[in-house]
Amino acid sequence: MGRILGIDPGTGILGFGVIDVGPAGKISLVDAGVIRTPVHENDAVRLLTIYDELESIIKELKPSVMSVEKLFFARNVTTAMTVSQARGVVLLLGMQNNLNIHEFTPMQIKQAVTGYGKADKKQIQEMVRTLLQLKEIPQPDDAADALAAAICCSMTLRTK
Repeated sequence: MGRILGIDPGTGILGFGVIDVGPAGKISLVDAGVIRTPVHENDAVRLLTIYDELESIIKELKPSVMSVEKLFFARNVTTAMTVSQARGVVLLLGMQNNLNIHEFTPMQIKQAVTGYGKADKKQIQEMVRTLLQLKEIPQPDDAADALAAAICCSMTLRTK
């Protein structure tokens, strides 16, 4: 199946996680982290930072698949708008780099990773740690969430 880039979209903090999927669906961690943008920056500058840094990650790690968490709902409309803008940048980069793009709701990711669609963050993070056979939970939370999106994608594609 190859290499999957998982994305937990955000404007202030965008999480990314890259896994390799080997024979029989065995997954392993390649890299994970976050792209941070300063709160006081203009939105256009923040989006450019996300674009540039994520493009570098794609060029360096060469994933073939991108898994992006869908924006399910947000109580704060302003936050929803900025996260949507970040998602747009992510999807654009995926298309420009010929990645096979898959989108999943938070509930689909939780269901795939933990077996329970209403799992809490700690349960998801612990399963990410377990599935990737890591000593510790990936930090920060946004990186673990991005890895969960990548793992969800690997499981979904394996069953198809």
